[in-house]
Amino acid sequence: MKQGTTIITLDNGYHLWTNTQGEGDIQLLCLHGGPGGNHEYWENFGEELADLGVQVSMYDQLGSWYSDQPDYSNPEIAKKYLTYDYFLDEVEEVRQKLGLDNFYLIGQSWGGALVMMYALKYGQHLKGAIISSMVDNIDEYVKNVNKVREDALPADAVAYMKQKEAEGNWDDPQYQKYVDVLNAGYVDRKQPTAIRHLISTMATPVYNAFQGDNEFVITGKLKEWDIRDQIHNIKVPTLLTFGEHETMPLASARRMARDIPNSRLVTTPNGGHHHMIDNAPVYFDHLKQFIKDVENDTFNK
Repeated sequence: MKQGTTIITLDNGYHLWTNTQGEGDIQLLCLHGGPGGNHEYWENFGEELADLGVQVSMYDQLGSWYSDQPDYSNPEIAKKYLTYDYFLDEVEEVRQKLGLDNFYLIGQSWGGALVMMYALKYGQHLKGAIISSMVDNIDEYVKNVNKVREDALPADAVAYMKQKEAEGNWDDPQYQKYVDVLNAGYVDRKQPTAIRHLISTMATPVYNAFQGDNEFVITGKLKEWDIRDQIHNIKVPTLLTFGEHETMPLASARRMARDIPNSRLVTTPNGGHHHMIDNAPVYFDHLKQFIKDVENDTFNK
């Protein structure tokens, strides 16, 4: 497979930025979170997994920073492309255009939701699935993230946030300061400078449509997210990896590990929602062990 950056043209005419790194017979495709984030926290995966002979491919989903950004203010475009089905089938089209098969699929947060859906619909193409910091329903997430907020902030700060949320006043400066405190504690604990930009790279129309204003409220389409009754049908070897200090509920992760037949749960100490950055050595030890076990046909819980 060609290394470096390739712009692929989808059948719908839009273009996606893709990048492939490393050499080897093992293929890994990476799905970023958001929705509306981008590939950047995958950029060192080729180097980290080089000793296993893993070729790592990543891409920015439609609407994200390096790929085409449709005019989502057009209701017809939003209706067609801001859907679960669109982003799921986009993964399959990217797989085909990159020539991947019998490959590993990793997704973080929203990307982890796509991994679950892909394993259910297109699992015949997978050698293994890695779900990083994502649960199978939003209700348990909302309960947990509310508790996180109550534990992390004074009661008056929580009340203030709830008031601004009820008003829909997301731009309130004090509200956003509280969001920053929560992000630093539970999302990006290491606060890396390497992937910061002078302006925001978030595809806010995509993020707002699915999530809302920030990680601690759900006002978009993700309110509907619940596949608890389906995940037992995921048959491929599956790694569930979560930070021990993040927004996603570990209780849900433990239940998922019981419900997905061929799965293993690992957790990263001092890791937040982006624990591949917060505690990279532990994260990559877990990931490499999973790949080695699947490759050697010795994978078990």
